[in-house]
Amino acid sequence: MRDVVRVWIVAVAVPADELARYRAVLDADERRRAARLDTEALRDRFTVAHGALRLLAGRATGAAPATLAWRPGRYGKPALTGPWDGLHTSLSYSGDLVAVALSEGRPVGVDIQHVAPGGDPVSASLRLFHPQEARHVAAGADHADRALRFTRLWARKEAAVKAAGGRLWPNLGMPVHRGDVVECVEPAGPHRLADLPAPAGIAVAVALAGDGPYAVERHCGAGG
Repeated sequence: MRDVVRVWIVAVAVPADELARYRAVLDADERRRAARLDTEALRDRFTVAHGALRLLAGRATGAAPATLAWRPGRYGKPALTGPWDGLHTSLSYSGDLVAVALSEGRPVGVDIQHVAPGGDPVSASLRLFHPQEARHVAAGADHADRALRFTRLWARKEAAVKAAGGRLWPNLGMPVHRGDVVECVEPAGPHRLADLPAPAGIAVAVALAGDGPYAVERHCGAGG
């Protein structure tokens, strides 16, 4: 039987009562981190992201969301502790959207990226990516296509690195364009990638540790 990764795409803009529900399950440290953010929009996005993660992980484990605890790994990736450590989680947010991924048994990484306006994706890919990937970006039909190609590659790299629990910078040159199984550099090891359907101008990718296949279940909103 194949492993399953469950991914939720959650909108940041929520009614006041739903925002309060997310805030109610945060722990003291998360509330302090949210309070230190500069704008209400950033505070609300943090609250929705971390509240949704807690509610979804709580539903999966049967635990009260507010009681769940994560411990940062060597490079900062949070991992559930105690009796819930068999559930792997990943969290990403960009603009007005949040992505949450859950898996059992294999570390997971998810990344969501909005295409950045302006900039030079060809120049950036030449500096940061594998030469084949730079050529792929440069072959885009127009600036919008080149920017989307760059963003999709970036999301795939981020997802793999998050699953690995490593740092992004040493792994930026890791080829991810062709093939579903990629080899992270630090820490070394294979990871299987998948692209998720996304609205125009957005890229979403997920990765699981190891080269074994898996199914992806995509949900909209933390209530589904």
